Amino acid sequence: MKKYLWFVLAGIMLGGCASYTATSGRVVIKDDGKAADKAVEIRLIPSDRALIKDYYRKSPVANTAPRSMPLIRGGNLLTDVKVEPLPPVLERKLSSLPTTHVRWITGRDVILVEKKTRTIVDAIYDVTK
Repeated sequence: MKKYLWFVLAGIMLGGCASYTATSGRVVIKDDGKAADKAVEIRLIPSDRALIKDYYRKSPVANTAPRSMPLIRGGNLLTDVKVEPLPPVLERKLSSLPTTHVRWITGRDVILVEKKTRTIVDAIYDVTK
């Protein structure tokens, strides 16, 4: 009987050590919900588009040059392209964005860009005068 008890005790102890090494130092959170499978798509929503167009329609004529190269959704914004943030008055009226994205104006276009990769997510072309 003592022999079997030793085997059971050794098995429990070794099993505990094996599970510790398999999980030590790593925390993995897995959500098996259906919502986790859907990718979040970030775009300029229609109300934001309307506010931006209305703002620039009412603003004085800006000295902006037309774009020298096409800005294509899904393409990368080159580092030598001059960009400016939207005016703070306009930005406050628009919906909030995740910290990974930013709205910029370049030439006559307003673009939504992922900051890290400089990927153009969405754009409104020829919005300024």
